[in-house]
Amino acid sequence: MNHLRSVAIAAAALAALPALAQQQYPATLAGHSILPAATYVPAPADAPAALQTSGKFTAPDRKRVTAIGSIRGVDSASDPKAPRTTGIDLPFTGQPVQGFSGIKKVGDGTFWVLTDNGFGSKVNSPDAALMFHQVRPDWTGGKTSLLKTNFLHDPDKVIPFAIVNEGTAARYLTGSDFDIESIQPVGDAVYFGDEFGPYLIRADRTGKITGFWETKLDGAVLRSPDNYMISTPPAPGPVAFQVRRSKGFEGMAASPDGSKLYPLLEGPVWDAKTNNWEMKEGRQYLRILEFDVQKGDWTGKSWKYPLEANGNAIGDFNMIDATSGLIIERDDGEGDAAKACAGEAKPDCFNMPAKFKRVYKIDMAQADGEGFVKKVGYIDLMAINDPDKKARVPLTDGKLTFPFFTIENVEVIDAEHILVGNDNNLPFSSGRAIGRADDNEFVLLKAAELLKAK
Repeated sequence: MNHLRSVAIAAAALAALPALAQQQYPATLAGHSILPAATYVPAPADAPAALQTSGKFTAPDRKRVTAIGSIRGVDSASDPKAPRTTGIDLPFTGQPVQGFSGIKKVGDGTFWVLTDNGFGSKVNSPDAALMFHQVRPDWTGGKTSLLKTNFLHDPDKVIPFAIVNEGTAARYLTGSDFDIESIQPVGDAVYFGDEFGPYLIRADRTGKITGFWETKLDGAVLRSPDNYMISTPPAPGPVAFQVRRSKGFEGMAASPDGSKLYPLLEGPVWDAKTNNWEMKEGRQYLRILEFDVQKGDWTGKSWKYPLEANGNAIGDFNMIDATSGLIIERDDGEGDAAKACAGEAKPDCFNMPAKFKRVYKIDMAQADGEGFVKKVGYIDLMAINDPDKKARVPLTDGKLTFPFFTIENVEVIDAEHILVGNDNNLPFSSGRAIGRADDNEFVLLKAAELLKAK
């Protein structure tokens, strides 16, 4: 979950740069299923009492607040001078089933999804339990069923650093330990990509941690300011790290045979030689790394994903076949442009409406000599066709839009269909309707032309 605003985009400079992929393909709505925002599960019976409620550290001053529903839920994408409330307040009884940030099909119409770090930062999420779920979208009735929840825990002390629940037997993991953003089941194991380290984590199907790896690029360890090896210096001075906060592993694909994982950073790596983010001809790019599952190590191979605009972010990554995959690329905008604020930001309008929400098809086999993947084409999530009236929400100019701040789930269903889902950042996003917290929405899209494109 990323509640931090990206650096301002240099629009004038970027306008002069040619688009990297111009081919747009149609997307038609084939199904729409929703899990309500206010969906909660109890913490495990053997979890510490602190996990039986959540969101106690989300007040602006980060001090503990225990009275249920006493902290106002405010849209993090709204202007601080004109905050938009979302109608759901913290703390919560139990753990919110929210913030889906990674998806993988089971094969029987159900899907694995994960709840990410919790409330947006390492500081405010010590009582947010990390968990993954099995859900079943109903494309006919429109309701998504929650079937199972597994909580991540580390009783065998595989994690090398101290965690929030260090002194307990089960050692349940929290959003102050990791920000898990991607999920890949491989055999009896489940792998998670993390943003804090960035780290790669392995668990069994019950959520018990069985493996942990720091990230390596070109033989060197990559770290963010939230990595356990990074500490504040004793006197004013520089601190060296290569990945910006909340820009670690956002998406992670797996090869069809499960032998390789492809974690994808959400933001560019810092280049100490140029004293700038990695870029080519003024345009930033992201790194796709390769991890060998059998060897349990990074292969040293990587690819480069060029962003369409500096400041954009990716939301998820899953493979179509052995060499091609789907990547969500988005801006930080939220809400319908028709309800944009005219002039100064106000609580009853969108101060920065959504404009760029796409799913790109990439091909790593067609990467150029420098390792830049080919961006084959895209579908526009702000213009989904709905001729059969499948949408569960009002259309905009005859189209279904997906105007959410964060869209972090994409999966291939078959040769013609893909699934896309949002991360609702409960209770900090209200992109669908002003004043109402976003639900977890899944859309089944017919996108045959994109999937077949070369």
